[in-house]
Amino acid sequence: MALSRSLNFCRSFSTVSSEPLRVCIVGSGPAGFYTADKILKAHEGAEVDIVDRLPTPFGLVRSGVAPDHPETKIVTNQFSRVAQNRRCSFIGNVSLGASISLAELRELYDAVVLSYGAESDQALGIPREDLSGIYAAREFVWWYNGHPDCRNLAPDLKSSDTAVIIGQGNVALDVARILLRPTSELATTDITCHALAALSESSIRKVYLVGRRGAAQAAFTAKELREVLRIKDLSIEIRQADLSKTPADEEELKNNRIKRRIHELLSKAATPATSVCNPGQKELHFVFFRKPDRFLESDCRSGHVGGLRVERTILQEDVGSGKQIAVGTGLFEEMECGLVLKSVGYKSIPVVGLPFDHRKGIVPNVRGRVLSEASEDAQVEKGLYVCGWLKRGPTGIIATNLYCAEETVASISEDVERGVVTSRSGLSKSGREGLLQLLDSRNVKIVPFGGWEKIDSEEKRRGSLKNKPREKLASWQDLLEVATK
Repeated sequence: MALSRSLNFCRSFSTVSSEPLRVCIVGSGPAGFYTADKILKAHEGAEVDIVDRLPTPFGLVRSGVAPDHPETKIVTNQFSRVAQNRRCSFIGNVSLGASISLAELRELYDAVVLSYGAESDQALGIPREDLSGIYAAREFVWWYNGHPDCRNLAPDLKSSDTAVIIGQGNVALDVARILLRPTSELATTDITCHALAALSESSIRKVYLVGRRGAAQAAFTAKELREVLRIKDLSIEIRQADLSKTPADEEELKNNRIKRRIHELLSKAATPATSVCNPGQKELHFVFFRKPDRFLESDCRSGHVGGLRVERTILQEDVGSGKQIAVGTGLFEEMECGLVLKSVGYKSIPVVGLPFDHRKGIVPNVRGRVLSEASEDAQVEKGLYVCGWLKRGPTGIIATNLYCAEETVASISEDVERGVVTSRSGLSKSGREGLLQLLDSRNVKIVPFGGWEKIDSEEKRRGSLKNKPREKLASWQDLLEVATK
């Protein structure tokens, strides 16, 4: 109900607001662009600057969405129109905390909105997690999607035929699909050339998706599951015992149509126990009721992962939440593998001067207004707002950020009307002009949207030579060289 009131306020305020407003948005992913769009529509004359540490905009739409999901990336057309608005500027290659501090941004702008997402990962916290060959799924996704931070990741796909993916969400299915899908099909996507070359020579034939709970609790969506099940000549392996349902499962599935459909798809796809894989056939194993206990070092490669020990689990009802949670049974198994991808959650990184709730992994806030601390006595930080994963945690789809942005912008609009946020009619803020002067004095080479358009054009040109939509520039040097020429 509160969100509904906020959305209505935001829409009605757009006809009332006339005071110019200078807003800086940190992060150019969906949350950032949706916020910019809403502010521009709600506040006549407002100037919005979107800064990002990368020279490329669009955040996870570019670096997170799988290369074989081009339809999901169409939203960048909408974001480009926002960036081309004369009252909006994209300022890339600017790192919050390194190029400029949060305190400085707050001095320069009437309002600062942080929407830089989650660029780190949750740790499992089990022994030998530091062995080589173990990666966060995020790193692997960034590697094949051309994020410059992971250009040199170089995962070893040749030394073993088995990979383990820990986690059973959509990201886990994405990386499983990329490992198992024929490279001839990936060759016409915007996957990076270095990833395509490595996958073409990959020895990985078996992928294990390991989850602590059962098939009734799997976190992926039916759409993602159907896509991986359609991979040509792929054997799906599921223990029949893992598909059995307890009365609690039956109740859970009865009340959730989506979960019920996922369980049906898994049951239908399970390979009969009597079937035998063809030589060379790739396999996807769904492993339920197994909790990672420790990584095992390879016998023949010092310092490299050679396996994973897992503990069998059962489900018990959590008294507090009423949900079924996995608890260990004390029974252990070992799985051999040469590659591990951990898909157990993204984690946001705090910056100096930003209140942060380390337990929840978010910035403490009320409807997007940043609070001074995570407590009931916290005060609102004037002119400081948050949106996206940094606001609510790493959940939801791209469109979720639209509603998240509407709520945050409604809070900004309320604060402007009440005089909480200073506009240029009061104490003047230098905004974009001040930011550019400060960055120039520090020799920060910014990349404007025009620089991104040069990158975009060059990537499409290179892609056209290979029957691909684009060939991504994947190193910092190449990106900045093209953007500034």
